[in-house]
Amino acid sequence: MSSYNPAPERPRLRLFVIRVLIFSLLLTLFARLWWLQVMIGDDYADAADQNRVREVLTPAARGNIVDSSGRTLVGNRVSLVITVDRTILVKLPEAQATQVLTRLAKVLGQTPAELTARTKLCGEPGASRPPICWNGSPYQPIPVAKDVSEQVAIAIMEHREDFPGVNAESAALRAYPAPYKVNAAHLLGYLSPITTGELDEMKAAGQDPLTHRSDLVGRAGVERTYDAMLRGTPGVKSVTVDSVGLTTGIAKQTAPVPGSTLVTSIDARIQATVERELHAAMLAARKQYDKNTRRKYIADSGAAVVMDVKTGQIVAMASQPTYDPGVWVGGISQRELDGLYSPKAGTPLLSRALQGQFAPASTFKPITTAAAVHAGYSLKSRLDCSSYFEVGNRRFKNYESASYGRIGFDRALAISCDTFYYRIAYDLWLRAGGNSGDVNAKDPMVDMAKAFGLGRPTGIDLPGEASGRVADRKWKKEYYDAQKDYYCKMAANPEPGTSAFLKQFSREFCVDGWRYRAGDAVNFSIGQGDTTITPLQLAMMYSALANGGTLWEPRVAKRLVGPGGKVKTVPPKSSGRLPVSPSVLAYMDKALKETTRSGTAAWKFVGFPLDKVPVRAKTGTAEVYGKQTTSWLATYTDRYAVVMMLSQAGSGSGGSGTAVRHIWESLYNIKPPARKP
Repeated sequence: MSSYNPAPERPRLRLFVIRVLIFSLLLTLFARLWWLQVMIGDDYADAADQNRVREVLTPAARGNIVDSSGRTLVGNRVSLVITVDRTILVKLPEAQATQVLTRLAKVLGQTPAELTARTKLCGEPGASRPPICWNGSPYQPIPVAKDVSEQVAIAIMEHREDFPGVNAESAALRAYPAPYKVNAAHLLGYLSPITTGELDEMKAAGQDPLTHRSDLVGRAGVERTYDAMLRGTPGVKSVTVDSVGLTTGIAKQTAPVPGSTLVTSIDARIQATVERELHAAMLAARKQYDKNTRRKYIADSGAAVVMDVKTGQIVAMASQPTYDPGVWVGGISQRELDGLYSPKAGTPLLSRALQGQFAPASTFKPITTAAAVHAGYSLKSRLDCSSYFEVGNRRFKNYESASYGRIGFDRALAISCDTFYYRIAYDLWLRAGGNSGDVNAKDPMVDMAKAFGLGRPTGIDLPGEASGRVADRKWKKEYYDAQKDYYCKMAANPEPGTSAFLKQFSREFCVDGWRYRAGDAVNFSIGQGDTTITPLQLAMMYSALANGGTLWEPRVAKRLVGPGGKVKTVPPKSSGRLPVSPSVLAYMDKALKETTRSGTAAWKFVGFPLDKVPVRAKTGTAEVYGKQTTSWLATYTDRYAVVMMLSQAGSGSGGSGTAVRHIWESLYNIKPPARKP
């Protein structure tokens, strides 16, 4: 009898399990292959294709900037540029690549270290900051030298075996034709390469930064404000590369679209005149003796603005010191950049016209006139124009201590009587509570100053505009809170050499410097003290006096003309109206006419045809502690407003009068009177 033996069944079971596992693995493998090749094969094919295609940008021609008559202020020129192709250079042995750059640096007159820095990509280890490093595509030839001579280009091209990856080609650079020898640097602005941070911002905003990596970006002036329209759209060339990164062909290519042409309101002829006269006025002031400081005037800076009073368009605007806008073309050196920011050089990069903030002095008096009438004074009121006005134990003197007896608002404006306005300011200060310390007290002069556009930017289409300051009760309290500790410390332990004035000021400020005193009010009424404005704000203010009360936002751009000829107009924009009745505006207009006939500016307009071109004017001489006086002259007609400011250059008419008169002669094509030999 045989017994049952199940052992032979176990190998069969194991084989069966193995067959199932192998079949399952094969089934899974074939399913995966089917999925990769059939279902998503196209996606991988596209990815592989993209992996061997690189994007190379063709920069678009930046749009021109022209004046109101079409004269080119900023254009483009062709330059010979030396480029280095990284795709070739990085494939060479390190020693050979170093030799190539060393030879090239010698030919270009650069140091090897400087040239090497220009070939590095921004962000890679050892790279310098933009604009030294390259922010563009690594597959795009990198410009390392611009405006090279033909001899240098030929020397490189004839010895290609010594300069693998190096090429000479033409490129468009910014050009400044300077019609009538204009400068206009602060109006036009400049360009510099786009930064890595800006590219990151584009990416975060959902934009494609690829097409902007080699862009030059406007950094100031209209180049910055209208950068997007001027820049255009670069062309994109898709090149195929092999496994080692060498270019093998072109897959597709799109042509670049040039930027729009910006037509400005600037008149190049007037702009050149304003620049010339501003510079001449500063030179003339430096020859004059200042009896107060017992030395010649420094005349360290200045600005001038010509504005169309009916639209707010800027006809001309100049600032001194200035700089050559072409210094940025092709990259700026650190030494040149330091010079633009140097206080010793006068900080040429700063536009005094819209960024300089100065006490307005007597050019402020039309505001006080309007505020006084709004507060209840009559235009027929007559007040004493004495040689001084006493507040407490302090005498506030009339300019040069002149005394003219009892006069009205009209004569007070024409001869610029300070004590006339001191009396009004003191009265309004008492009405507001005097020394009560109420920071919320209503002040007609403060309210009117803000209504005239002071204390806020004008809204001009240029970047970096300053707002100025209306030094009212609230401002003084805020200033006190911020500076109390400093002045209390100075009062307790004055440093050696501290003047008696500063010692006394520190003691008084420490006790109750937040109070708005009578002295603050009388100073405010004549544009002295802590109130500051820009020359552009003053031009806007006097334009409003000229046009019947409309505050126009200043504009430099008139229209944009696209590459296809499509025109986009930049319309005038009003920022408000003066809360002044037409009768009061007409009264002040008549009074300001007398400034050039019998008032403070009359001696500068002798022989000028005021009957044909009735220029209204207001002079201002701002006294600044520790400095010489600032010269202001604000003028206007029914068509233009002309404002000039000269820092540390004397009186309003004395410093600016001759230059402003010459600007008016240029505006109206008036032949100047023959000068005696």
